[in-house]
Amino acid sequence: MTRTKLTAALTVAISSLALVACDRNQPEPAATPEPEATPEEKVSIFRPEAEVARVEAPLAPLEASVSFAEGGTQLGEAARAQIASILQSEQMRAGGPVTLRGHTDSTGNDEGNLRASRQRAEAVRDYLVENGVAEERIEVIALGEMRPVQPNANLDGTPNEEGRAANRRVDVAIAVSGSASPVDGATPAAETAAPTLVETIAEDD
Repeated sequence: MTRTKLTAALTVAISSLALVACDRNQPEPAATPEPEATPEEKVSIFRPEAEVARVEAPLAPLEASVSFAEGGTQLGEAARAQIASILQSEQMRAGGPVTLRGHTDSTGNDEGNLRASRQRAEAVRDYLVENGVAEERIEVIALGEMRPVQPNANLDGTPNEEGRAANRRVDVAIAVSGSASPVDGATPAAETAAPTLVETIAEDD
């Protein structure tokens, strides 16, 4: 090999080594981070404007009874417990009028029974007032033996003691806003509605 060719070969070898060294010194390209997976959003199938507003049912009037099953006109333990439940009712807290109807069994004369029924209703009234109910909210009605809930006598004429005990009571009615206490003998609204077409034709015939 001539000197010129040897020099050329060395030059090429040195250049190759220099290129290899440059490639090794260059930093490797940074890896591109993978995008983080985002949680899937929960999509409601109902549109907000399509949701139905919830309407609470109106408060119904309260009807309850206070027992005087043992007789007399004084409040017993059972009667006080019944009144305590009435005092805690939503209807009582609503502030509507309270009607107390006193009753007796058929023992005794009419005058005495009316007096006893009033005294029972007044005993309930006084207990309500003592426990924070305004007296002007309360109406007392004496009915004596006129409105029994059970027969006072059996079919053979003997006394029906269970029936008589049930009849010795005070009925409590508490009206709420937009309603009134049911009146004895009143005709329900459904019965006073206008006649249907079929009923009108039948009447014409």
